Amino acid sequence: MDYKKSKTSGVATTRNLKDFSVQTENIYESLVIIAKRANQIAADLKDELSDKISDFSTKTDAISEEMFENKEQIELARYYEQIPKPTLIATQEFLNNEVYFKYPNKG
Repeated sequence: MDYKKSKTSGVATTRNLKDFSVQTENIYESLVIIAKRANQIAADLKDELSDKISDFSTKTDAISEEMFENKEQIELARYYEQIPKPTLIATQEFLNNEVYFKYPNKG
């Protein structure tokens, strides 16, 4: 998923706690769901970034690698710095009813 295209603000905002308990009727369950979704998003972003960084790695000595500045690497770093934090994305998804969750022990 392209998280850059999500319309999530990159700035943390104050939220009404009652909004979090609408779907689950328990704020703590809602926060666990948001936390698990944020972990999924963070893992996806980490895997995506690792794949893109591995394209830049070459078999050269460490000294020349430190001195070499690649413009594409800088652009890639800026791209990932501009993406909102996973917790902000997960919170927005939860409040927009875009997160699917189920209780494994409930029938």
